[in-house]
Amino acid sequence: MLIEAGVVIIKGVVMVAVLMLFAAYMTLLERVVMARVQLRIGPNRVGPLGLFQPIADGIKLLWKERFQPDNIDKVTYWLAPGISLFTALFAFVLIPIGDTVHLWGHPVTLYIADVNAGILLLLAFSSLAVYGIVLAGWASNNRYSLMGGLRGTAQMISYEIPMGISLLTVVLSVGTLSLPEIVEAQRSHWLIWTNPISFAIYLITAFAETNRAPFDLPEAEHELTGGYHTEYGGMKFAVFFLAEYVNILAVSAIAVTLFFGGWLGPGDIPVIWFLVKMAFFVFFFMWVRATMARFRYGQLMSFSWKVLLPIAIINLIVTAYFILV
Repeated sequence: MLIEAGVVIIKGVVMVAVLMLFAAYMTLLERVVMARVQLRIGPNRVGPLGLFQPIADGIKLLWKERFQPDNIDKVTYWLAPGISLFTALFAFVLIPIGDTVHLWGHPVTLYIADVNAGILLLLAFSSLAVYGIVLAGWASNNRYSLMGGLRGTAQMISYEIPMGISLLTVVLSVGTLSLPEIVEAQRSHWLIWTNPISFAIYLITAFAETNRAPFDLPEAEHELTGGYHTEYGGMKFAVFFLAEYVNILAVSAIAVTLFFGGWLGPGDIPVIWFLVKMAFFVFFFMWVRATMARFRYGQLMSFSWKVLLPIAIINLIVTAYFILV
């Protein structure tokens, strides 16, 4: 029992450390990708090929002047960034990056927990992420921040519905809610081939759930200065920033797990295959940000309720019909 608890703790520590490292260097990767797309020179001054740029940015944010507005709810103001980061990290407690390996004669699973209702738990915790945004906007005592928080709340609630419905087709197809079992069910074929509409809906809603362009309305600088994190600076701002990139990693890992066979691939290198597939989606997020313009807020909400939701419902009904027949 103690050994199992120790293994879980070690897995958790390694997971957090790796995700923080990945999130930090995603900032560099995104700046390089955007520079190449826009025919600019990206970061290349700090260290060889600019590889020390994330470290320099972290030191800069750590030593920036600490400030907070007057007449704020201090507890909520400080708690909001932590909520955003915690809910982003939680997804990786359930996501399997491989099957089972043997270390010193003991079998070790490459995931922290296998829950029977894994998809439901993922959706539940992803919905909690909205609290970090809305509480940050409300606690900042700033109308721009409050408007950004309210936008984020409406946006996340609206796009969670078609996302959840699209994932139900995956559950119907494989007959389980367990993420490792869903991966094992794709040994004969990936679910992207049998559920392409569900994948398209999930991918679109993933952009909205992570507040990424072209759906980054909660922090639209031309309208709201900086949105819900306008009054955050230094490391508090950095935590929001890290949460956004960890969210990108999370939705990419979920897409790989549910539609692209997870860790499955040729050879005995499951973790490598999982990371390669996930890297493709991370690059796609950055590519879209560099090329697509931001929607208007009315367009954003209309697209969810008038387009995505009806398509998701029809797709669920058709999938259920074919499985029944």
